[in-house]
Amino acid sequence: MKRPIRSYVLRQGRTTPAQKRALEELLPKYGLPFARKPLHDPFGRKAPLVLEIGSGMGEATAAIAREHPEADFIAVEVHGPGVGSLLKRIEEGKLANLRVIRHDAVEVLEHMFPDDALAAIHLFFPDPWPKKRHHKRRLVRPVFAALAARKLAPGGILHAATDWPEYAEQIAAVLAAVLDQTDRGFAARPATKFETRGVRLGHPVADLMFRRRG
Repeated sequence: MKRPIRSYVLRQGRTTPAQKRALEELLPKYGLPFARKPLHDPFGRKAPLVLEIGSGMGEATAAIAREHPEADFIAVEVHGPGVGSLLKRIEEGKLANLRVIRHDAVEVLEHMFPDDALAAIHLFFPDPWPKKRHHKRRLVRPVFAALAARKLAPGGILHAATDWPEYAEQIAAVLAAVLDQTDRGFAARPATKFETRGVRLGHPVADLMFRRRG
């Protein structure tokens, strides 16, 4: 059986004792298990639902959730240190509108959300896979774009950001085939330490926002 091409590699980054504790103690509290069926009322209320793909260390994710208590947020991340860091932020900030799924984002998007379900999808700084032979691993390709467009509600927003200019061009071209470009996102994207460092090194950041047609 042919293995699917993943857009990520599970790197062996160091997990701090605090992150390890969070994974053990807080993931059962704030995590949602992956399932091949739609989520059922994970927040106990009816509110706009936003999915963040690849939340990293959770800095921007937690900030956006804190600024928008009227909406619910689900972050998808596979790397243990990032998941642990975000869980700590949820606990410390008492963020009742933010939950985490530790699983492959494409499978989560495909199986856990019905069509027309999401007010927004956030994709901030996905791995650019800069070497040409690795471009096939990039997340934003036509199959992903079609899936994302289907899961967005009419008028829903896909907000991507990257500091890799060539990838920005690819993202724009792929998303424009199924969505309409817009200059308004669901929420303002706060700058992270990663972005601030990149800007200081001269890496231009492109924010690309697209709205579902209809």
